Amino acid sequence: MNRYTDFLRIATLPMPIAWGDRNANIAFVEQALSSLPEKTDIVVLPELFTTGYSDDPETMAELAERNTGDTVDTLRRWASRYGCAFAGSFLASTPPHYYNRGFIIEPNGDETFYDKRHLFSLSNEARMFAPGTTPPPVVRFRGWNISLIVCYDLRFPVWCRSRRNSYDLLLVVANWPKARGYAFEHLLIARAIENQCAVVGANRGGSDAYGDYSGLSFIFDCRGYSAGTPAGDTPWLTADLSRLQQEKFRSAFPVSADADDFNLTDRL
Repeated sequence: MNRYTDFLRIATLPMPIAWGDRNANIAFVEQALSSLPEKTDIVVLPELFTTGYSDDPETMAELAERNTGDTVDTLRRWASRYGCAFAGSFLASTPPHYYNRGFIIEPNGDETFYDKRHLFSLSNEARMFAPGTTPPPVVRFRGWNISLIVCYDLRFPVWCRSRRNSYDLLLVVANWPKARGYAFEHLLIARAIENQCAVVGANRGGSDAYGDYSGLSFIFDCRGYSAGTPAGDTPWLTADLSRLQQEKFRSAFPVSADADDFNLTDRL
């Protein structure tokens, strides 16, 4: 089995997002990419990596972008230049609504978008943003089936259930504060165990008016064990994930065959 059908190298960047400063945040990622580990297959960036979270209507109107804006154009260039996929989310505008829009941009030009479904009702997010109306996507990339959710979606296991092993890897892009860090880490582990898949928790770093986010990026394997390691003196957290080993584990312990079937109908 060759590298593109077995091992997948993940690199996530727990960057300290400069609030409302798209140019500064893009420049930070650009600089970090100069030390991107070789043979990386997927770069996973935090939730709203170019702007941070905003609940001010005027600020949102100024910062929100279409899928053809600077953020996605830059991601396309990076994907082509580095020969890997990029995932994360950005502040999107599809008039008359704003969305927290997840993305997977592939080096061949393929693009997949997903609008965050579960909006945090304890903040203004649920009033300022529109919820997504489609389930998390599953993207086939280098022999892996990959799904993507955004932050608060993680708390809802039915929403991100890998039914009949429909995906092999779950990307969770987040701005999750340390005040709820215990929950974040253990929910990631739970999603890995119950879905028998690798899970990437790509959190931002630093702090802002809403809290401290440092030290909360993780990569877990299909058994829920830590798989992420810092990449030397670089800002990256990386892991080499084996699909062969994951498939062997699923075959030896086929709990998905006993899982319940269901339909998502109430809110879609």
